[in-house]
Amino acid sequence: MNEEKDFLGKEPVGRLLLKLALPTVAAQIINMLYNIVDRIYIGHIPKTGALALTGVGVCMPLIMIVTAFAAFAGYGGAPRASIFMGKGDHKAAEKTLGNCFTAQILISIFLTAVLLIWNRDLLLAFGASENTIEYGVAYMNIYAIGTIFVQVTLGMNAFITAQGFAKTGMLSVLIGAVANIILDPIFIFAFQMGVQGAALATIISQALSCIWVLSFLFGKKTHLKIRTENLFLKKHIILPSLALGLSTFIMQASESIISICFNSSLLRYGGDVAVGAMTILTSVMQFAMLPLQGLGQGAQPIISYNYGAHNATRVKAAFRLLLKASMCYATVLWLLVLIFPQGFAAMFTADAELLAFTKTALRIYMACLLLFGIQLACQMTFTSLGNAKASILVAVMRKFILLIPLIYILPRIMTSNQTMAVYMAEPIADFLAVSFTAVLFTFQFKKALKQINKAE
Repeated sequence: MNEEKDFLGKEPVGRLLLKLALPTVAAQIINMLYNIVDRIYIGHIPKTGALALTGVGVCMPLIMIVTAFAAFAGYGGAPRASIFMGKGDHKAAEKTLGNCFTAQILISIFLTAVLLIWNRDLLLAFGASENTIEYGVAYMNIYAIGTIFVQVTLGMNAFITAQGFAKTGMLSVLIGAVANIILDPIFIFAFQMGVQGAALATIISQALSCIWVLSFLFGKKTHLKIRTENLFLKKHIILPSLALGLSTFIMQASESIISICFNSSLLRYGGDVAVGAMTILTSVMQFAMLPLQGLGQGAQPIISYNYGAHNATRVKAAFRLLLKASMCYATVLWLLVLIFPQGFAAMFTADAELLAFTKTALRIYMACLLLFGIQLACQMTFTSLGNAKASILVAVMRKFILLIPLIYILPRIMTSNQTMAVYMAEPIADFLAVSFTAVLFTFQFKKALKQINKAE
C-alpha cells in the first residue's frame, strides 16, 4: 500500500497535477450546478420567476453557512491527513479522518435544528422583502432536512481527494448533480412544486452523493478507512484540524455576512431588482471561484504529501504550476465577462429590466477577477502547508477588514449612483487583498521551504 500511495511523491509534478486537478475542477463545476441549475429553472417559472429567483437568492447566505461548516472539518482535516501520509504515519491520518467524520455529524445535527427553527428570521435579516420571504422560507424548510447529506458529502469527499483519488471524488459530486438536473424540472414544473420542488430535488441528489462517499470510505479501495475506534473525538486530533479548516470556513461563511451587507444596502438603494441582480452576480462569481478552488484541491495532496516527506523541490514546483494555471483561467474568464456580460446574465433570467441592470453591474463587480488566480493559489497553498495562521489572516483581511467597510463607505462617497457604488466595493477589496496576500505569501513560503531544508 505504501508504493500505491507514494505516487504523490514520485510521479512528475506536471502530470500529477493534471491527473488530480482535472477531476477536482470538474467536481467543483459540477457541484456548482446544484444551486445554479435550481436558479435557472426557478428564474423561468411563469409569472413569478423573477420574485422566486430573488427569494431563493436570499437563501444563499444560509446555504453558504452549511457548506462552510462542511469545509470547517473536512478541508482542515484532509490536508493534515495528507501530511501524515507523507510522513508515513498512517494511524494518525486515519484518526484524523475518523474524528472529522464525527465532527461533521455533530455539526449537521446543530445546523438542522437552527435552520428549521429560525430560517424565517434569518432570511429577513439577510435581505428578504415582503414580496420574496415566502419563496425563501418554502425553499429552506425542505433544504434544512438534507443538511446532514450536504455536510457528509462535501466534508468527507475532501479526504477522498486528499488521498489522490480525484476521479472518485469527482464521481461523488457527479452522481448528485446529474440527479439534480433530472429531478429539478420534474418537481418544479411537472409536479408544480415551484421552489419547494427545487429544494427537494437538491436534498435527494445530495443523499445519493452521500451514500457513494460513505460506501467508498468504509470500503476496500480507500487507503484511509473510517474505523469505529477513531470516531471518539480527541483534542490533539480534532482541534488542529478545525484550526486549519478555519480559514476556509471564514472564507465561505463570511459570504453569508457579506450577502447580508450587500443585500441590505442594495435593497435600500436599488430595491428588489438590485438584490435580484446580486443573486446572478453571486452565481457568476461562483462559476469563477469554484474551478480555482478545484485547482487548489488538486494541488493540495501533492503539496501536503511532499511537505510531510520534506521534499522542497516538489513543493515549489507544484505551487508554481498551480499559480500559472490559476492565473490563466482567471484571466480568460475575466475577458469573457467583460465582453459578453449579457450572455452570463441571460442564463438566469428572461426579465428585460433585470437583464439590462445586471449587464452593467456584472462588469463592475468582476472588474478584478483576473487577479484572483493569485489569491486562491496562495491561500490554498497556505492550507496545504498546514499554515493555519496565515490562511486565516488572508481570509479575514479580504472579507472583514476590506470588503464589508467598503460596502457602506463607497455609497456615501459616490452619491451620483449609490447602487453601483455598492457593487464597486468588490473589485476594490479584491485588488487590495491580492496585494496583501502576495507579499505575505512571499515571506511565509520561503520560511516553509527553509524548514523543509532544515528537516532534511
